[in-house]
Amino acid sequence: MALTAEQQQEIEAARAGTAPTRRPTVPAIEALLFQALPVLDHGFVRVVDYMGDDAAIVQAARVSYGRGTRAANEDRGLIRYLMRHRHSTPFEMCEIKFHVKLPIFVARQWIRHRTANVNEYSARYSILDREFYIPAPEQLAAQSAINRQGRGSVLEGDEAARVLDLLREDATRNYDHYLEMLNEDEAGKPLDPERAGLARELARMNLTLNAYTQWYWKTDLHNLFHFLSLRADAHAQYEIRVYAEAMMEAVEAWVPIAAGAFKDYRLGAVTFSAQMLAILRRMVAGEQVAQEGSGLSKREWRELMDALGRADG
Repeated sequence: MALTAEQQQEIEAARAGTAPTRRPTVPAIEALLFQALPVLDHGFVRVVDYMGDDAAIVQAARVSYGRGTRAANEDRGLIRYLMRHRHSTPFEMCEIKFHVKLPIFVARQWIRHRTANVNEYSARYSILDREFYIPAPEQLAAQSAINRQGRGSVLEGDEAARVLDLLREDATRNYDHYLEMLNEDEAGKPLDPERAGLARELARMNLTLNAYTQWYWKTDLHNLFHFLSLRADAHAQYEIRVYAEAMMEAVEAWVPIAAGAFKDYRLGAVTFSAQMLAILRRMVAGEQVAQEGSGLSKREWRELMDALGRADG
């Protein structure tokens, strides 16, 4: 990821500014404020604002005033209890705002999470940059044979090289045509004074989905944890998962106790159906259980075996 000189100056100016406050602050997330955490080839995630901390979760749960005199280990136990029993409201007392630069196709997947406030860069008003996501060779994979929305083996040799060439050529050609239709260069200056040029809101339709956009994305901690439970999961698409992982880094700096509970009880946990739990109890009792007599579909059985680390079951 390469920041422009102007972007770097803006970040440095924001990080240089300080202001007195009576609000609780978290030194670890303060150290991350405004910094661009690189993601993919041209993307980034930045924390630009936050409210609350681990103590705010505890305070909301106890409906108390001030931080009280509870021991730190009791606060940790309460937060873990709340997470374990899905008492979500206290986590909603914390909020965070990110500045994200991401490919359009990732943004379209991301926006499915409708529990945040979003303000996106306007391609009706401004010209998008000549930046496109081109996957690293190890991320070029064939379609999975068992998962209609997953990847299979990595493409190699001439096929992989051809795919990369097509991605670059198509993105570059479409962007060139985008500027031609606008009758503007990348700085917004007219190319041909004799032509009117197409409106920006129309010309943008020609851009490829690997072009980059940007937005500000603000949400509360409960809904952020829901987002991360899906997008930081190993089954999530790589291109959105790496954004979730960068955000998880920021969350661990911001609310370390809540983040630890989330990783234990959500991100690293597994949910079993009532049928699956009954089968587990039979297995623990020493019974040999096969898929055919389990009452589970083949897919459910495979998921259960994968969760138990017994993929050959």
